[in-house]
Amino acid sequence: MGNCDAPDVKIPIPETTLQVGASDWEAEGRVAPRGVHAGPFSLDAFEATVGHLSSVKVADAARAASGLTRQEAAAYCAKRGGRLPTEDEWLVASSGAAGTRYPWGETGAVCRRAAWGLASGPCAWAGGSGPDTVGAHRAGDTPSGLHDMAGNVAEWVAPDVGSPDVGVARGGSWQSSLASEIRTWARLELDPSRADPRVGVRCAYDVR
Repeated sequence: MGNCDAPDVKIPIPETTLQVGASDWEAEGRVAPRGVHAGPFSLDAFEATVGHLSSVKVADAARAASGLTRQEAAAYCAKRGGRLPTEDEWLVASSGAAGTRYPWGETGAVCRRAAWGLASGPCAWAGGSGPDTVGAHRAGDTPSGLHDMAGNVAEWVAPDVGSPDVGVARGGSWQSSLASEIRTWARLELDPSRADPRVGVRCAYDVR
């Protein structure tokens, strides 16, 4: 794509309430049943790209940026007039009021829908060593038009008030080798000060 970059598009997410629970055996013991309420807010349609974070032109501008600490991700969003989404906001945006298993629906975790298993797994035939171009898997978009909510890079969410030292990223990544790792309920816990090659960011914005 040369120096082409992803457009700056924000998707409105309406006020939404859904029930989260163990809808399949892979979620047993990982997902505590609870009600989720979030919105309204807006969310970037695309994950932050290499071009968005670079001060100079780069050849892979539209590739998802990765290796950000949570503080770096939050600073990037603040510079854009936004913030990190909360976990509940991310969940509502990715699964909708129906609480679907994947951003696109209930079934079909295949390579054309998400950049996952690129290092080892079902989509590793291309020998991937990092995230893909954002928006390259349009078959996996949410109904509202959010790209790459499953796979590509896991996305930092805001720290929980009760556990500020625990870092959480949602959505799975290009390294995820199991379909269960890119389901909407899956979460990745890691050191928030760690720059992990699996993790990037997508910003949320308050409705004014």
